[in-house]
Amino acid sequence: MATSVNPSFLLEFLLRTGDNALILGHRVSQWCGHSPVLEEDIALANTALDLIGETQLWLGLAGEVEGKGRTADSLAYLRDAAEFRNVLLVERPNGDFGQTLMRQFLFDVWHFELLTALQESSNARIAEISAKVLKEVSYHLERSADLIIRLGDGSAESHRHMQSALDDLWAYTGELFLTDVGDDALAEAGIAPAPASLKPKWEATVSRVLGEATLRRPTDNYIHKGGKRGVHTEHLGYILAEMQFLQRAYPGAIW
Repeated sequence: MATSVNPSFLLEFLLRTGDNALILGHRVSQWCGHSPVLEEDIALANTALDLIGETQLWLGLAGEVEGKGRTADSLAYLRDAAEFRNVLLVERPNGDFGQTLMRQFLFDVWHFELLTALQESSNARIAEISAKVLKEVSYHLERSADLIIRLGDGSAESHRHMQSALDDLWAYTGELFLTDVGDDALAEAGIAPAPASLKPKWEATVSRVLGEATLRRPTDNYIHKGGKRGVHTEHLGYILAEMQFLQRAYPGAIW
């Protein structure tokens, strides 16, 4: 039998998980029509759609747990930046193609490990959602890892871009594994793994792929953080201004 847990801790977890997928999904969707080749344009668009679909599941459940009548749509389109709980990594600008791929890869490895662990959640709804989403995220990871290796171990130019992207994004990965009192409570109840527990497998996969890609793993241990607590960079404001415009301009509008 699952141990009871403060509903606010569960809500916070669901918002964090849903917001990560939502913000990254929007970022990736910005490549639609702008990718370097048609195949990548389609692949990135499909990745964005997968992430937005995942968002509906997590934020939909968050609305149920909150019990105030808010839906996945209202949580996505009617919250201000300080109410979002995504990590800073996913709101980083797309930059060049290498920057986008490296951000995707670093997140995909963590995302895969999180969902794998959540399949064993004592919360049946969370376990069910995770099992469903993991199928898509497994492909995301397979694809991004392959591209990291191909470009890192490709030409001198592609290698330079991938190393630059890795160096820029590395300090944003540490936030994925920061643990607070809510995380500890969920882990004790068997609902979700402690974020820090995911780091060993994440590091093992990242190190293996970077090695094959001939990329140097940064040694700086500095961590950019705050997103999980609602403290964001200016980039999130621009994302929300674009993403939420229609609903803000025409409240309650439907197709």
